[in-house]
Amino acid sequence: MPPPRVQGIGVNYGMMGSNLPSPDKVVALYKANNITDVRIFHPDTNVLEALRGSGLGVVLGTLNSDLAPLASDASYAASWVQSYVQPFAGAVSFRYINAGNEVIPGESAALVLPAMQNLEAALRAAGLSVPVTTAMATSVLGTSYPPSQGAFSEAALPTVGPIVSFLASRGTPLLVNVYPYFAYSAEPSSVPLDYALLSSSAAVSVTDNGVEYANMFDAILDAVYAAVEKAGGGESLELVVSETGWPSGGGGYGASVENAAAYINNLVRHVGRGTPRRPGKAVETYIFAMFNENQKPEGVEQYFGMFQPDMSQVYPVDFSASS
Repeated sequence: MPPPRVQGIGVNYGMMGSNLPSPDKVVALYKANNITDVRIFHPDTNVLEALRGSGLGVVLGTLNSDLAPLASDASYAASWVQSYVQPFAGAVSFRYINAGNEVIPGESAALVLPAMQNLEAALRAAGLSVPVTTAMATSVLGTSYPPSQGAFSEAALPTVGPIVSFLASRGTPLLVNVYPYFAYSAEPSSVPLDYALLSSSAAVSVTDNGVEYANMFDAILDAVYAAVEKAGGGESLELVVSETGWPSGGGGYGASVENAAAYINNLVRHVGRGTPRRPGKAVETYIFAMFNENQKPEGVEQYFGMFQPDMSQVYPVDFSASS
């Protein structure tokens, strides 16, 4: 199990920008804003050096392109751990290592569990107890409405089922990326904006066996919980929201500074309360993302940051509201 912590908010530190601040400045910016945890998508020794002694919890991802060697070669997994985890383990608080991001379903899906198993074995051999998991998109769901009927798709279930069993047997959470924005922008005529933005004034939009949902974030998360339970994870397997965010620009429907500020601040205040399926159980959550990144695809993808590359705010966020 990862070390216990005060409920806080994490933020994804993406690096697909040509003009981002140095890692030491980024770590200082996290701390200055009461952000307690960071997720990085691939190992970067300069970033890991900057995280030494910072007190930030760290979710460390593998490159999707490394899943094949990690899955097939135990010695590759051992060298990965020796390069990126072991030298930092005493001074960096690793919360999880996630093997791959959003590769299920797909051609690399079958690599995820063997990569997780080899990483776990390499960590144990090095005397390190860092939980190993993976991060999934909600496209793994075949059914998501109503939330109680949430189920993994036929394409995803053969891969996800054994991963759920692996995680449940170890008490390690599954990471899931939750984006009400994309559901809203795809069908704005059928999704009320307040429901997507977690607005406290939103009306109940979904009633599911007497359970009321006034925001899409909870509905999506509970659909994944229902799917996990159906796949054999029981009620003990927890979910961590490894990404969620709202774009402030880029031309997408509903992408604006006002909406992004509303979503993120509402989210920070909300996640400590849990969901209808897990009431009172704070949801460990990582906002996407720290910076606007100019090397991401054109459009909204470049505008998910809470900060500009010069470290000025795109909009203010009160991270202390989560505790």
